[in-house]
Amino acid sequence: MKINQTAISNAIGRCKEQGVIIPTFAQMKNPDLVPQGIRDRLKTTGLWDLDPANLFRITWKNEPLASGGLYNQGNFVEFPSSLTGVDARIVGMVGKWFPTGAHKVGAGFSCLVPKLINGEFDPTMHKAVWPSTGNFCRGGAFDCALLGCQAVAILPEGMSKERFSWLKDIGAEVIATKGCESNVKEIYDACWDIRKNRPDCVIFNQFEEFGNSIWHYHITGSALGDIFNQITNPGDRFSAFVSATGSAGTIAAGDYLRTIHPAIKVVATEALQCPTLLRNGFGDHRIEGIGDKHIPWIHNVRNTDVVCAIDDNRCMDLMRLFNEPVGQAMLIDTGVDENTISQLPLLGISSICNLVAAIKVARHFDMNQQDVIFLPMTDSMDLYGSRLEELAQAQGPYDQITAARHLGRALEAIATDNMKELTHSDRLQLHNLKYFTWVEQQQRSASDLRQLWDPDFWTQTFAQVDTWDQQIQAFNEQIAS
Repeated sequence: MKINQTAISNAIGRCKEQGVIIPTFAQMKNPDLVPQGIRDRLKTTGLWDLDPANLFRITWKNEPLASGGLYNQGNFVEFPSSLTGVDARIVGMVGKWFPTGAHKVGAGFSCLVPKLINGEFDPTMHKAVWPSTGNFCRGGAFDCALLGCQAVAILPEGMSKERFSWLKDIGAEVIATKGCESNVKEIYDACWDIRKNRPDCVIFNQFEEFGNSIWHYHITGSALGDIFNQITNPGDRFSAFVSATGSAGTIAAGDYLRTIHPAIKVVATEALQCPTLLRNGFGDHRIEGIGDKHIPWIHNVRNTDVVCAIDDNRCMDLMRLFNEPVGQAMLIDTGVDENTISQLPLLGISSICNLVAAIKVARHFDMNQQDVIFLPMTDSMDLYGSRLEELAQAQGPYDQITAARHLGRALEAIATDNMKELTHSDRLQLHNLKYFTWVEQQQRSASDLRQLWDPDFWTQTFAQVDTWDQQIQAFNEQIAS
């Protein structure tokens, strides 16, 4: 990689103007390393404020406060058997308490910063393009606002209103492509148009940028391991990590977890209406933000053990059951405690998908009280209020009969259908599917694709973070000089 010193100097100057200090990956992993001056500033800073200090809130370990919070040991919800119907312990790690309300701000940061400190992205000259199915472009736009540069968000027109209104408010240019969250090719087509016609743009494609998976490997993976150590007893097992594939960033936490819990099952979740992993299938669905119809370049499918497809109708029904007062009252009548009820709005649509998959995994593998299953809760219902309103308009007011039907059909009837344990040949088949997107359409080479099958490639890729931290520290020293 060539180092563009002029662009680096411009970036350093911009950071000085904006008051930006870049956090290291070590600080995002362990906020105890955050300087006291930043901590003092955070005490008077709102979580979503466009304040550069909020770069140091790109961590799973923020206090759950809208303003003035510092750090804790991680936010999580353990879903009781009275809700899940299984003996295994199912635990969700909460993404609401990131700036922008979703952990994707971390993926945006880790795609942007390596190019910033190497001079590939000059914030005084370039616009940053964020191809996304929702939250990634929001995280990227947030990072750009702190750097004082223009963000270009590409996302499907069918995404929730909350995403579009927030992007407009923050000043991002928005390109709405045809379709819904499964229409990723249309996003890629928009990227090619930008490459040809807008030389002032740099594209940060979360589906192929290894910074995305590197961030989750080190930051998400270690946070999950820390929470497991907090809540378990001797003899308990970290039995599974369940994640919707999406850009395949989050599921890279499973690569880290396998290094400390070798027997773990890494479970990739997708929509049944678009079963790309399960059946090489296609289609449209409503589980927002997970992307489909291809295998992301950065997905290490060799480390995926199980594929699980979830009906989006089940997710939408559970969204109403978990958030409508009548549904919550019915859950209480069945024995779910009020504290759990109060935390159900922390589950966005893809988080509900992951919860359903975790229940299926517990049943499929006959897991018991010593088995612990973790899932990421990418975002919360704060980003989907309009979807509840749309369902109410389409289906009518939520009553006890509807709640009872959803309780029985969508929750209690969760079974082990539409699951597949992957063999070595299955994994290789999924890996080879990358060819049709990345070699034929996106101009990657077949030799690069073969390299992705080599386990050593991933070990070396994830190890880059130490070099990046050294570069970030040197960059910050020049900002301070």
